[in-house]
Amino acid sequence: MSVLWVLGAGQLGAMLKQAGTPLGVDVRPVDIESTETLALSPSDVVTAEREEWPETVATKQLATHTNFVNLATFPQLADRLTQKQWLDRLELATAPWFPVESDSTAKQAYHTLGERVLLKRRRGGYDGKGQFWLKESESTDIPEDWKGYAIAEQAIQFDEEVSLVGVRGKNGETHFYPLTLNLHINGILYASISPLERLKPLQSKAEAMLSKLMDALDYVGVMAMECFRVGDDLLINELAPRVHNSGHWTQAGASICQFENHVRAVTGLPLAPADVKNQSMMINLIGIDLDYQWLNIEGLELYWYQKEVRLGRKVGHLNFCSGKLAVLETALHTLDMPEPYPTALNWLKDNLPN
Repeated sequence: MSVLWVLGAGQLGAMLKQAGTPLGVDVRPVDIESTETLALSPSDVVTAEREEWPETVATKQLATHTNFVNLATFPQLADRLTQKQWLDRLELATAPWFPVESDSTAKQAYHTLGERVLLKRRRGGYDGKGQFWLKESESTDIPEDWKGYAIAEQAIQFDEEVSLVGVRGKNGETHFYPLTLNLHINGILYASISPLERLKPLQSKAEAMLSKLMDALDYVGVMAMECFRVGDDLLINELAPRVHNSGHWTQAGASICQFENHVRAVTGLPLAPADVKNQSMMINLIGIDLDYQWLNIEGLELYWYQKEVRLGRKVGHLNFCSGKLAVLETALHTLDMPEPYPTALNWLKDNLPN
């Protein structure tokens, strides 16, 4: 079996390595700042845990390898301008938008998109970063240094935020996980829950949308599609050409997790539908210290990323999976976590099936 190199050595790379080990796949995450000469062979495969990367000694070696899967796709989806253009070209629903040019004005934004407009940096920006609100009531102007580097989106009055994680093989075979319901606080994902019976009516619509995109890009591997639910409609908010935070629950809740599915797809191993085991929940650990007492809680699985704890930084996550709702309810009642976690825990309680 060839080596699977991962451009990036963060938590996603670590979890890809963990998923590859039982399959006998040698997964080697590479720190993008590494200056060592990598022992790449022509039969090796390269994937990435991130959409974009700086040019370094390590990334130049990986990005010039002939078996870098989806190499042409990353720049198209990493730039929000070209990502939006893809969605429009494929007639996939998304928030009304326009590119912020050097001559764009706030007046134009309000006239075109309404009284609240969200500016998003074309590149980078995650967990609420790289965003700026224009509010007509406050006479907000477009900052000069955003002109030519951003898109403007209409503020959507959505009911909920959901995501779909799917995988596509080299032969075009696709499989999908159930829609996941997500809670963001200050632009950061705090909690996810799946599957939910009430989201089932939207499943086939979501799968058709993501399939259309993956087929058009001839994409191979796991991709995530974040959406706003507005009534019975879905609007695509963001796309991630990689394994995704909102799919972490699959580690505990599915027979094949998103990380194993990605390893299988990019290395050409057989794909198979993932059986969903039970009700699952995921809680991100954000700027919070490790507490091994969590391991006393039934149904809980801990993933700690061994990062320095900093305000607003994802340092781990908790997965929960059980066929007994009482076990999940007890876990949520037992967790004692600082603000804003009570909001996330109550949100999970409210969304557990009755």
